[in-house]
Amino acid sequence: MDKAHEADAHPILIRSAEPEDAAAISALIGQPGVYEGLLQTPDAPNASRLEYHQKVEPHACRLVAVAGEDIVGSAGLHLSGTGLRRMHVRALGLGVAPAWQGRGVGRLLLARLLDWADNWGGVLRVELYVHADNDRALALYRSMGFVEEGRHKAFSLKNGRYVDSFSMARMHPNPPCLTS
Repeated sequence: MDKAHEADAHPILIRSAEPEDAAAISALIGQPGVYEGLLQTPDAPNASRLEYHQKVEPHACRLVAVAGEDIVGSAGLHLSGTGLRRMHVRALGLGVAPAWQGRGVGRLLLARLLDWADNWGGVLRVELYVHADNDRALALYRSMGFVEEGRHKAFSLKNGRYVDSFSMARMHPNPPCLTS
């Protein structure tokens, strides 16, 4: 069974990322077709990312997409810094295995994260960076309410070339207020 048919054979489960998922998440984001868009580097040992992915962040939401026994996507909303004045902001990270890209996994992960942000996390603003040549990701983010706020020239090295990146953000569509 080829990867495309294998991908169709399993329903996707979105769940919280647990510390024991760290090795699988690290392996996912180290795959060709994934690391290029995540500011990761090829041939980095999985162990170099384990400590970060094992850490429980009390003010973050970290999710995985699971098909069968395999983690095929990972996403999170993380504090942008430790300052009190930015506690209403989260930074988005999202990666999907190549065989699962273009199949709605990223949309499922992002929708679940935005639900958490809007209804449970007290998040007013979600920020991200995306390579300017990543048309699929740009289309997803725009469709989910993100807008471009700036272009960063030569933001990162990708396959031997410096590529631009967009900073994008999404504001809470209906910020919470007091009710009587």
